[in-house]
Amino acid sequence: MVTGSIVALATPMKVNGDIDWETLRRLVNFHLDNGTDAIVAAGTTGEPTTMSFAEHFDVIRSVVEEVDGRIPVIAGTGSNNTREAVELTRYATEVGAEYCLTVAPYYNRPTQEGLFQHFKAIAESSDLPVIIYNVPGRTCSDIYNETVLRLAEVDNIIGLKDATGNLERGEDLISQLKGSGFMLYSGDDGTACDFILMGGHGNISVTANVAPRAMRDLCHAAMAGDADKAHQINTRLMPLHTNLGVEANPIPVKWSLNRMGLIEPGIRLPLTWLSERYHSTVSEALQLAGVIDD
Repeated sequence: MVTGSIVALATPMKVNGDIDWETLRRLVNFHLDNGTDAIVAAGTTGEPTTMSFAEHFDVIRSVVEEVDGRIPVIAGTGSNNTREAVELTRYATEVGAEYCLTVAPYYNRPTQEGLFQHFKAIAESSDLPVIIYNVPGRTCSDIYNETVLRLAEVDNIIGLKDATGNLERGEDLISQLKGSGFMLYSGDDGTACDFILMGGHGNISVTANVAPRAMRDLCHAAMAGDADKAHQINTRLMPLHTNLGVEANPIPVKWSLNRMGLIEPGIRLPLTWLSERYHSTVSEALQLAGVIDD
């Protein structure tokens, strides 16, 4: 099973919003060179909700091809339409992704039973191991711990990305699922260090887009139980964790990648480029993290 620092990869775009395929391949190699443990292609940070099906498929395929088996690729296959999520998951299986990450349905506001049946249907649609993704701040759909425990019994559902930032809730799951083989990942950079120290298996990270080596070192220190080292790195990165959330993800992280010279300033409506009032604070956070010099 994949552990450690898993980047929720931003999808580079040109100024007109077209996907920048050459830069996407360069970003993949940037993460390979900096020790990232796995890549999520077309997850939330990758803007899949504004992509056509063809673009979504091609992003997954391009990342799988460029990685070429060197680290695991987790395909983002979430949708609020169960049939679409099934179709995306089947495609990810065909092109060679190792796992899929599928979000709780947004906008529909399903019941807990609806959530259970949604994820069960995806898991039964292919042999690709499924990581379920709980991010109620975006979806208005919260997978309760009791439902996670039910889903952990479903064949082919192997893990959870918990982006609630609620460590008490995470600790409860870690305690109840200890020794089961079910993987628990943080999806909240600000609390990921403590989540892993409690027994979590890694972090699916926005911050890793711009500070991949530091996030890798933080996650590995926490998994090894080296709390002092993990907290020391986390303290240095905390301004970055915070400022990458000043506007909706991936607005600040794409601005940061452009500031680092890694991508063009491209994003898709309805998202817009980072507001000028945040430029100095995000730049300062990048400096404190050692990502840029000035």
